[in-house]
Amino acid sequence: MKTDRRKVVLIGAGLVGMSYGYCLLNQNVCDELVLIDIDRKRAEGEAMDLNHGLAFSASHMKIYAGDYGDCRDADIVVICAGVAQKEGESRLDLLKRNKEVFRSIVGPVTESGFNGLFLVATNPVDVMTRITCELSGFNPRRVLGTGTALDTARLRYLLGEHFRVDPRNIHAYVMGEHGDSEFVPWSQAMIATCPVQELLQGEKSPVHMEELTRIAQEVKGAAYRIIEAKRATYYGIGMAMTRITKAILGDESSVLTVSAMLRGEYGQSGVFAGVPCIINQNGVQRVLTLKLSQEEAEQMASSCKILRDSFKGLEDI
Repeated sequence: MKTDRRKVVLIGAGLVGMSYGYCLLNQNVCDELVLIDIDRKRAEGEAMDLNHGLAFSASHMKIYAGDYGDCRDADIVVICAGVAQKEGESRLDLLKRNKEVFRSIVGPVTESGFNGLFLVATNPVDVMTRITCELSGFNPRRVLGTGTALDTARLRYLLGEHFRVDPRNIHAYVMGEHGDSEFVPWSQAMIATCPVQELLQGEKSPVHMEELTRIAQEVKGAAYRIIEAKRATYYGIGMAMTRITKAILGDESSVLTVSAMLRGEYGQSGVFAGVPCIINQNGVQRVLTLKLSQEEAEQMASSCKILRDSFKGLEDI
């Protein structure tokens, strides 16, 4: 990957995609941003709007609406495109329609000669990331989804509020499906170097396991509450996508909970799920295997089974 001219192609100029684009501009993450949308006029308008803010930023980005040919020399192609679930439509029916959307996207991207990394944000993100990997034929390490990166950020924020600690000093993760079967491995949660579970053992501790369980449930239900209040979530995921992009373009080798292919880790294979990974310019450099308790390992296995079952109905499409 070239790092002298950082180029990102964003496919899907909706609320999530443009929250990401706006965040890229504000944080000066890349040098060139190409917007692709089925509605070309919308992509042109969004590019114009972002360009008008360049004079107020520290960025010197080149921003424009493009086409799939622009993917050829991109470092990252980010997919936010997809269809919304219709009333009465099953999850599997939604997945089938989104697979067709992705087929119309991934094919032209790879045909352009693209040789970078795919970052997928479209939900259900774990399954859509696996679909992208299979349609592209790319090495799984070069295809990653946003996974539980946002869920992990939500968890750290809530724990920080609870313990009155800067979330950046909290090391805790949400793992598994980005969805209802996700879980928090509390055995691995730490504040600085102090395990959270040890804090529960102190007589004067104001924290009890019931409160941690409540926090985990609040993380899991956060998207539902936001959607109920404002119909969609986009700022948080846009910032999560930007953080992943920075780790890739900066060759940081940072640990982020992205959706990655498991190949024996946690006793699971052939499934994409949210796990802590080392992320750099090669994509997923390595999946970190945390030492889970037996209960946590069972939760991981259950979550991966749900993801496998979701994918099974798509195999013949």
